[in-house]
Amino acid sequence: MGLLDGLRPADGIEAAHRRYARDWAVGGAPLYRVRKPDVPAVHLVAYFTVVDPRTGRLLLTDHRGAGLRLPPGGHVEPADRDPWATVVRECREELFAEAIPLEPTGRTPFFVSVARTRGAGSHTDVSLWYAVQAGAEEITRYDTREFAGIGWVPPGDARALAPDTTDPNLDRAVRRLTTLLEA
Repeated sequence: MGLLDGLRPADGIEAAHRRYARDWAVGGAPLYRVRKPDVPAVHLVAYFTVVDPRTGRLLLTDHRGAGLRLPPGGHVEPADRDPWATVVRECREELFAEAIPLEPTGRTPFFVSVARTRGAGSHTDVSLWYAVQAGAEEITRYDTREFAGIGWVPPGDARALAPDTTDPNLDRAVRRLTTLLEA
């Protein structure tokens, strides 16, 4: 998975996740989900953190299926192949907005994580995290079938969410993104 080559892990956990993702991808396992929710048992996901460039706030969703506060995103489909294409598709479908890459990350992931999902059909998501920019006034609608609600939060508030209410890697991903934006 060449996308990971330029990604410098922020910590030991991310380094382990990066190794897992690379070994999984080059090992010949299927990368894309072919049947909801858990076939194959490990598959590729693209999250995208929406950042309001004026305020620095991040968009989080109340994801109905997961029952968690999450950034938007979705499973990489075989037709997409490139996870950035998934970001573009999911941004349109979930937020009715265009995916505008955030500098300094551009169209490449800024973080990689591996997590076991909860609930029925539990499986492992190998997640590439991207960053896009949009003002809060630009995101006025969202897919109500997918999300119970959305909200803009300062990065510190996103990092302070209880681990059982969000993706277990959100704190570290937001810390990484904040570091990149401050550089």
